[in-house]
Amino acid sequence: MKNRLEFRFAEEKDTPLILYFIKELAIYEKMLEEVAATEETLEEWIFRKKKAEVFFAVADGKEVGFALFFHNFSTFVGKAGLYLEDLFILPEYRGKGYGKAIFRKLAQIAVERGCGRMEWSCLDWNSPSIYFYRSLGAVSMDEWTTYRLAGDALEKMAE
Repeated sequence: MKNRLEFRFAEEKDTPLILYFIKELAIYEKMLEEVAATEETLEEWIFRKKKAEVFFAVADGKEVGFALFFHNFSTFVGKAGLYLEDLFILPEYRGKGYGKAIFRKLAQIAVERGCGRMEWSCLDWNSPSIYFYRSLGAVSMDEWTTYRLAGDALEKMAE
């Protein structure tokens, strides 16, 4: 069947493909200059240290999208959660229901693993994604602000 979507978890040999999708996402988000990931760092953290998982959406034998996620923990819920770090579908494959299918797969993984919730972040300007997430029944956590320590600030804090 044409456009039938399947999923497959990434293997270490897929590292160049993972980096390709990360860079494509960064181009979409106008943040390519911020990508510091390399094949070596991805191999280390995803496959050797097992700190994240990746699966690909495959249509007609071609990887058309990917999701990278990991587990966090909610002290209030008392359970792990699934945190979606990145989801990206190549532009020419959008509008075919693949995004919803990827979210369904992520939700299935979360439920199968007993997670209490699934969360992700979205850039404020990304109206198409915000509309899509709301259509799935997701709610924004407007009362929360994400903070980040990185680079020099992180190094200084660690002193």
